[in-house]
Amino acid sequence: MQTFIKNIPKAELHVHLEGTLEPELSFALAKKNGVALAYDTPEALVAAYDFHDLPSFLSIYYAGMSVLVDEDDFYQLTYAYLSKARSQEIVYAELFFDPQAHTTRGVDFQTVITGIHKAQLAAEKNLGIKSQLILCFLRDMSAESAMQHLVLAEPYLDWLVGVGLDSDERNHPPIKFAEVFAKAKTMGLKLTMHCDVNQLNTQTHIEQCLNTIEVDRIDHGINSLESDELCQLIKEKKLGLTVCPVSNRFVVQSLTSDEIHSMLEKEMLVTINSDDPAYFRAYLNENFLELQKEGQFSQAQITTMVENAFKVAWLDDETKNGYLQQLENYTSKFPLAG
Repeated sequence: MQTFIKNIPKAELHVHLEGTLEPELSFALAKKNGVALAYDTPEALVAAYDFHDLPSFLSIYYAGMSVLVDEDDFYQLTYAYLSKARSQEIVYAELFFDPQAHTTRGVDFQTVITGIHKAQLAAEKNLGIKSQLILCFLRDMSAESAMQHLVLAEPYLDWLVGVGLDSDERNHPPIKFAEVFAKAKTMGLKLTMHCDVNQLNTQTHIEQCLNTIEVDRIDHGINSLESDELCQLIKEKKLGLTVCPVSNRFVVQSLTSDEIHSMLEKEMLVTINSDDPAYFRAYLNENFLELQKEGQFSQAQITTMVENAFKVAWLDDETKNGYLQQLENYTSKFPLAG
């Protein structure tokens, strides 16, 4: 099973580039840019990763971004993740980035997106991993700021596939950003929003995502299982759910394997992802391996979740079918894959 999981061709749809900043790269960039860190060694930094809820994670997460200053920093960050991803047989990835977290520190939008884009091109050429970029708005900032950054993104529309919504969900419902997401949709961008596990008013937030914002995907979305109506609506709309088991464990002390089993039984399009792998110390393979160990998922179930990711990826049908064929070619070598 471990060999099957490690080598199966995969897609990752929920990974924050800033959350892939490994401690070693953080220290190297801090030295280059003259940024003082609160810890003496990479090991001490990792030891400080003591998260118990979303706010406690975000406080360390945003502080870590201070080392990202120039275009090459964002290039190194992105290329390092794509290299790691390709080593885990990820052939396609959709990458979140948080421009407001950088522009508020005085880093130009152009600097951020250009560094990322150049790394994407280089990784596709050198490593054979295709990727697309999703601009995320920080929900604990204003809708006006989100709109300003959507305007900043207009010259780079060809470099973007969609927009998302992340950061602290408490008291920041999806409807707060309805105008921004409506404009993004008219610009031809796909829409997704985080509905993190066990957040305040999560049922209302999921309902707003579905009926008001009319998203194309939901990030996390575990709590949809508490409502038959929401589950049915997600199924009718054929929306993907990008679940992140290891990061869930920091909030609910479980990889949510029971909930993922339920999603599979309901034939919901659940996918597995790594979220912020440098902080949670688990990339996509580790998420699959730990999930399988906790929930005893079969090869057929693992295959279904991998297949779901390609199915709900924001790709043209020809490219999508090519990846699905690649997956079928792999699984056909394993008789137990079903």
